[in-house]
Formats: sequence, structure tokens, C-alpha cells
Amino acid sequence: MSSHSRLKIGISACFMHADPTRALFTGKTLQYVEQSIAHWVMSTGALAVMIPSPSGATQRGDVTLDHYAHWLDGLVLHGGADVSPLSYGEQPLEARWCGDKIRDEYEIDLVAAFERHGKPVFGVCRGLQLMNVAYGGTLYQDIATQLPQALQHRDATVYDRNFHTVDIEPGSHLQSLYPGHSRVKVNSIHHQAIKQLAPGFVVEATSGEDGLVEAIRRSEPGRSYLAAVQWHPEFHQSGADTIDDAALLDDFLNAARATKRETNTP
Repeated sequence: MSSHSRLKIGISACFMHADPTRALFTGKTLQYVEQSIAHWVMSTGALAVMIPSPSGATQRGDVTLDHYAHWLDGLVLHGGADVSPLSYGEQPLEARWCGDKIRDEYEIDLVAAFERHGKPVFGVCRGLQLMNVAYGGTLYQDIATQLPQALQHRDATVYDRNFHTVDIEPGSHLQSLYPGHSRVKVNSIHHQAIKQLAPGFVVEATSGEDGLVEAIRRSEPGRSYLAAVQWHPEFHQSGADTIDDAALLDDFLNAARATKRETNTP
């Protein structure tokens, strides 16, 4: 397959902000993507492209997020730092949950740019939370504090080997991707979660143990594709008994192909 015929999928950047005490890249801001998410996007032949923030202290040139949204075929929002409570109108309950408002603003602008160009967006973990906030929803800042009866959704010791079950909503689009499955097993690496769902979205899956939202999708007909999951499909391991990640990726990439055909993007 030639590079011209391959899908070009943007991945939002993680930020490591300038730190004068850091031994490497002292005082410099780093933007990067986690290797697994890039490899996941590339697993079916799509090209993965990190989208750097065009703004910052060393901003140069006239490149905008709209330029990327016009050129690329879709966007993946991946994991990382907490979403700042300031981004959904709350104050942090504790300083350690202040999140990364700079990244929030960058990713909210990024989603808006892809929305303007009618391109599909898929969110993973923080990406689900950011998508919900971008469209007017809110979050629990810390599950253990605000929902003490809930399951432990993040265990730093086992990290991506922490699992729980997810109930797929009957009749949902997600169920159509996994016919015959109503309850599946996923990994769980988050301490924040959706509190108030954004208008125009539907819940497609909830945690089987405590009912927390695990998957969402925009429900407004005629609008561009927006979907997200709370777990990390890119961490799926072959032979594991967790939900297969291929159907999620194929669904998103099929939406990107359809949009590409409609817009005749080169």
C-alpha cells in the first residue's frame, strides 16, 4: 500500500512541561506520544502523526490546528495527566488533582478543529474524560474520595494488569461491534471518571462492579464521529481474555475512510 492511500491519523500530544530541575532537557517543554498508542494506530497500516501544540513560549510560524485537521483523516486522544477541574468549572479538591489545564485547552481546541472539518475523533482513557469535558460534561476528580464504595479502578502496582468487567448497553453501536457479548473484561488505569455526561452523548458501557461510565458515543444524527472508551485498547495483549481491541480500531478507521471518500482528501 502506498503512503498516499494510507489513512493519516493524528495523535494528540502528551506534555512534559519545562522544569529547571530536570537533568535532561532542562527548562524545556517536551511533547510526545506513548509508543503503544502509535503502534496500535499503525497496526492496520494507518500512518500515526503526533500533532504538536502550535502555541507556547517558543511559537514560530503560522501553522494552526486547523491545518492538521484539514490534512489528517482522524484524531486519537490518548491517556496521560489528569483533566484539570478548572476545565469543567470546579476547584481541585486536592493540589495533586490540579491536572494539566494547558494540555486540556490544547486538546479541546484540537477536537474543535477536527469537528469543524467533519473528521472522526476517538478517545482513550483521559481522551474519554477530555471529550466529555469539551462538550459540557463533568468528572469525578478522584473516584476513591468521591465514590468510596466504587471499585479500585487504578492500581499502580499492577498498572495495566488491573482488570474489571464492563456491561455493554443493549442496542448500542458498541454492542454491534461485539455481537453476542453483553459483559466483557477490560483493563482499568484511571482514578477520574465521568460524573455528568455531556449533552448529545450516550453511554455505551458501564463498569459491571460499580456502574461507572466506561464508553460513550455522540448520539446526534448527522454529526461527525465522536466515541471514546475509559480502558486502554492499545494495551491489549494477544491471548489475553480481555475484550478484543480490533473492533474498536476498525470502527474508528472505517469512519475515517468514509470521511476521506466524502471529502476527497488526498
